[in-house]
Amino acid sequence: MTKTEPDEAAAGDHVSGQSNKPLSRPAHALTHQDLAHEIGADPLSGLTPDEAKRRLEEYGKNELGEAEGVQPIKIIIAQIANAMTLVLILAMAVSFGIKSWIEGGVVAFVIGLNVVVGFFQEYSAEKTMDSLRSLSSPTATVVRGGEAMVVPSGEIVPGDLVEVKMGDTLPADIRLIEAKNFETDEALLTGESLPVRKTVESTFDDTTGPGDRLNVAYSSSTVTKGRAKGIVFATGTFTEIGAIASALNKKDSKVRPVKRKPNGHAGPHRYLEAYTLTLGDAIGRFLGVNVGTPLQRKLSKLAMLLFGIAVICAIIVLGANKFNTRQEVIIYAVATGLSMIPASLVVVLTITMAAGTKRMVERNVIVRNLKSLEALGAVTDICSDKTGTLTQGKMVARGAWIPGMGTYTVELGDEPVNPTKGDIRFAKQMPSEIDFKSTNAEKSSTGPVTAPGELLTSSTTRLQDFLSVCSLANLATVFSKESEETPGTEQWHARGDPTEIAIQVFASRFDFNRLRLVSGSNPEWQEVAEFPFDSDVKRMSVIMKNTQTQEHWAFTKGAVERVIGACVNYFDSDGPGAVAKPVTDEFRADILKNMESFASLGLRVLALASRRLPSDGTTWNEETSRSLIESELTFRGLIGLYDPPRPSSASAVHQCHEAGISVHMLTGDHPETAKAIAIEVGILPPLSSMSRVSSAVAHAMVMTASQFDALSDDEVDALPVLPLVIARCAPSTKVRMIEALHRRGRFCAMTGDGVNDSPSLRRADVGIAMGLSGSDVAKDASDIVLTDDNFASIVAAIEEGRRIFDNIQKFVLHVLAENIAQAGTLLIGLAFKDASGLSVFPLAPVEIVWIIMITSGLPDMGLGFERAVPDIMARPPQSLKTGIFTLEFIIDMIFYGLWITALCLASFVLRVYAWGNGDLGSGCNERYSDSCETVFRARATTFACLTWFALFLAWELVDMRRSFFRMQPGSKKYFTQWMVDVWRNKFLFWAIVGGFITLFPTLYIPVINHAVFKHTGISWEWGIVFIAAGLFFGGVEGWKWAKRVFLRRRARRGAAKSGGQGKLWKDMDVEEKIFGEYFGSASTDEVSLQDTHTRGNEKENEGATGLRQGEQGRD
Repeated sequence: MTKTEPDEAAAGDHVSGQSNKPLSRPAHALTHQDLAHEIGADPLSGLTPDEAKRRLEEYGKNELGEAEGVQPIKIIIAQIANAMTLVLILAMAVSFGIKSWIEGGVVAFVIGLNVVVGFFQEYSAEKTMDSLRSLSSPTATVVRGGEAMVVPSGEIVPGDLVEVKMGDTLPADIRLIEAKNFETDEALLTGESLPVRKTVESTFDDTTGPGDRLNVAYSSSTVTKGRAKGIVFATGTFTEIGAIASALNKKDSKVRPVKRKPNGHAGPHRYLEAYTLTLGDAIGRFLGVNVGTPLQRKLSKLAMLLFGIAVICAIIVLGANKFNTRQEVIIYAVATGLSMIPASLVVVLTITMAAGTKRMVERNVIVRNLKSLEALGAVTDICSDKTGTLTQGKMVARGAWIPGMGTYTVELGDEPVNPTKGDIRFAKQMPSEIDFKSTNAEKSSTGPVTAPGELLTSSTTRLQDFLSVCSLANLATVFSKESEETPGTEQWHARGDPTEIAIQVFASRFDFNRLRLVSGSNPEWQEVAEFPFDSDVKRMSVIMKNTQTQEHWAFTKGAVERVIGACVNYFDSDGPGAVAKPVTDEFRADILKNMESFASLGLRVLALASRRLPSDGTTWNEETSRSLIESELTFRGLIGLYDPPRPSSASAVHQCHEAGISVHMLTGDHPETAKAIAIEVGILPPLSSMSRVSSAVAHAMVMTASQFDALSDDEVDALPVLPLVIARCAPSTKVRMIEALHRRGRFCAMTGDGVNDSPSLRRADVGIAMGLSGSDVAKDASDIVLTDDNFASIVAAIEEGRRIFDNIQKFVLHVLAENIAQAGTLLIGLAFKDASGLSVFPLAPVEIVWIIMITSGLPDMGLGFERAVPDIMARPPQSLKTGIFTLEFIIDMIFYGLWITALCLASFVLRVYAWGNGDLGSGCNERYSDSCETVFRARATTFACLTWFALFLAWELVDMRRSFFRMQPGSKKYFTQWMVDVWRNKFLFWAIVGGFITLFPTLYIPVINHAVFKHTGISWEWGIVFIAAGLFFGGVEGWKWAKRVFLRRRARRGAAKSGGQGKLWKDMDVEEKIFGEYFGSASTDEVSLQDTHTRGNEKENEGATGLRQGEQGRD
């Protein structure tokens, strides 16, 4: 808050129910008209943008002050107080303790450099994450200058006009001015477990408690039902929740509770147990083994393991020198211990993950916690909604059917919300009698183009009744105003839910626009009550009063099965003498048949119904039972809406299948509608391929929620495959689907946008909320948020998660391979004894620290920024159990480490024994002398070799399997592609060039070379370095080639076992890759579900193996 101290002081004297600046009475004691006058608010058009900006400066941000933000002091402490730095500090202390000033000074310099660089990198990463948190913070819909807009909740000011709906979180304390069936959950504030129904016109005494102020909605409470508008009267610490913010912000105690007996007493051993566990937790937090993401905890445990190995190595060095406590022996032990410490690891990991989250924002994905960043790469199944995610969410009405009248088909123009564009065709047949897909004019005739006015004239009441439901059971607004771009022309606009907009546009084609019917000086209809769409009943209803006849009517729309279940009659003819007929089973079958005709076209079909409410003295309002309103209805007809798939959906689904990820569509639509869209985007096989699917599998591929929910867990587990499409899906069905996937060992991501989706979002391994259409509750329950609600963004997030996983694996492998190489060189080097019988180290302590911190630190970071390998989305998901430490990783680490060790020792031995006199001198670990010339030159040669190997290994690890000279398999640049690859990652390129350049000052600057690095300048020895570098490349390239050959052969064996056809992944056609596990003999009807299930799992596992190996088959 910009005025933190004054605000805090004022908040301390704040009276409950008052505004930031005291009003004449508390807000709940004033009428909303009086409050608006006192606070300077406009109940119609809201504050002007300039006034809102002025008030934001005056009152400060709408925050409770709990956000700590980025704290530099904590970052510095964290940089010093970690296992890696403490080992360096210990090495520094030992060096100074034995008066080895130069080594101690160098280690001290490295510690300082590590802390400074780590601080700035961590600070940058924290700033990035802080900005991401602000992106995913709650937002609110306000009206400013007459326009509705979405702003961050922190920018809400007293006097703002706020609109809220079900699922929203209240951004501030508001005095309600309009409420439709409005209830809020105030458990956080009052402890009341049941939602509280709000009213507008009531006022209350000044001393009324917060729980009884029914005309006020409180900050941080959640809207559980209905919608409302209100004027903000208190923000920040002046809200009711702000008054108890200190209690909310209280940190969880880090002290373990003492276990007590039922009478409250506890023995001394229980106190000792609690203190011991608390101390263990504190040590664990300090070492990082019980805080952070799973990968961070794993690396912290690795650091502890390496620390233990370092101690063992140091003991080995001392033992090999008979525990001689001379300075040079202790320094050798310190050097060997340091060689096992990957000091730059934590810093590089942090910056890599922060950079990854930043890149995700560019791809329309906001990461709410780093844990999900690791989890994304392991996703095996995506459970996605259809509307607005796989489809565009821009619905248009394409067809309608009215019993006794016929079928209306809309041919759209180029402006979906313009009711004056597009033609209407009318045919007297039912939809089930029209073959919409036929090219035969007689069979597919949808009738002639007919003007809307002519259709209205030809109907007495049926079409009018149908359009009344379209228009009035609808909250969308469709209107026209003069275009700003082309004055003199009308431009149509729409606001509201896409489904309702489409229906409202259809009604507006016949001049049944809701604005005309309910507004003006003498409106035809007046709204009495609203019952919003409920995912359990799948209906939405309104009560309207006809101002001319004073009759009350109920208008209902919703899912076809749910609406016709509430209907008792219908009309099959038009005219004043028409008689209502009862809804029979035969007529219900006709309705469903017509619905399926529309649904087979990919249309979302809704049923419309209405009835005149009896004038028997009953008071019809929001308090009336919903079940009473939605009963004994008259069926009016069906309307079919088309929501076209996003252009990117089909390719994104295809990418998922290529990546070994199954896509499941969980939608509230009819099965035929869902099936049509699923086939269109590639979730289901095309109809031409269904003959290859057994009936048991085909039955399981598409199910309704009622069918799925009727199965027990054992029956679900016995299904040959889990459904790819679940229609008429309820929130509870999503939870069951996640549990079923988990029982099969799958790792799933789930999308959601509503309040009821929060349980499934929390239960999923990765919960994905919609940023545009999602409620605040859903966003709060999610791990990541899509800012564009696009399915393709989920695929982008998974690709980015895999890239980050790959890059972390690469730089960790680089660091650990170097550690093994250095430790191996020093431990084997113990065999080199000088004249006094003490070991002569092939690498000096400062050389080791230099390579760990200076030479390798930036290349490691460069590997973290590396782009994705070409076929990252053409291999199966990785396992989170093994994480980055796969068997291949461990074998690579050992091979590269030992290969570098062998080459370094060979260069040392060649210089000392082949082209030297074999004299290791005396005291060459401490100072330069003429007798140490050979040792110092051999040490410099070994140091140069190790530096080059460390730098070249970074380039080799850009792709862990492909050749450095052929990392792009499709490239035609056979001899120059490696140059392009090297230059592509400029950070890595210049980091490696910098490593080369910094080598020469250490070799040739006097004093520094002899006194600090314990080596001297070399000349002809560069020949050894160049030859060793060539051997290094040859060894690494040979190792990669051997891996590829082995993996290709294993892939062929696996493919031969799986199907007998011996097909590799790269040899399969697209359908085999995507739906191979579903295909089988069409005559397998008699195969038991359990057998099919077993075979399906075997194919699934073998397919994953073939997928990973097939990747290598392309090399």
